[in-house]
Amino acid sequence: MHVGWLHVAMAGAWGALVGLERRAFLQAMFSRPLVAATGMGLLLGQTQTGLYLGMILELFYLGTASLGAALPENDTLAASGTTAAAVMMASQTGGGGTPAIWSLSLILFSGLGLLGRLVDRKVEVHAAGLSTHGLELAEAGELERAVRQNLFGIWPYALVYFALNAGCAALGMWIGSLLSHVPLVVLRGLAWAFPAMASVAAATAARGSHARNAALWGLVGGAVMTGFTLVLAWVRA
Repeated sequence: MHVGWLHVAMAGAWGALVGLERRAFLQAMFSRPLVAATGMGLLLGQTQTGLYLGMILELFYLGTASLGAALPENDTLAASGTTAAAVMMASQTGGGGTPAIWSLSLILFSGLGLLGRLVDRKVEVHAAGLSTHGLELAEAGELERAVRQNLFGIWPYALVYFALNAGCAALGMWIGSLLSHVPLVVLRGLAWAFPAMASVAAATAARGSHARNAALWGLVGGAVMTGFTLVLAWVRA
């Protein structure tokens, strides 16, 4: 198998694993954006890309939680899918990850959290039906069939998130093949946008913390980072 498509398959496998960990088993926080993205980067040979994207997405989704019947955006899919796409983009350029590629990945795949929530709702309806049938089998004394029924309930999660993450990786590979046609000025703009995205994510995390003067600290931090970025850009010009 060509190494590019091997990485696509590996991205799908890791995405399926952390997707299952988030909803179906263990739930030991491996599915948090920082871990999911860093693990994806490590698996595909670009740990730095996973770490940087994971830090931003961890900050952005820091205040989310799945409480009762409420389903937040799927931060795990957002992290694993965005990182898979970024790594494959970078591999197509022949180098490592860059702020421009990270920014482009965040922009293009920003809707993965919402898509993941929609998928969660659809899959949980199917899983709930299997769970109900499993309880009926257990009450009827057919315990082995009941266990198998419950195990079958996790497979839709695995298959769906394998396909979604593999799809993100394949799409990233295709986009990466087009980056050589992007004007240099656009790439420079994307590179300078990355610190701004980090500032927004940090401000979002501060606001979501409900700490005293959280909004003020988020505003100050964003202003300082933006000012530093502008000064650095002026010096390098």
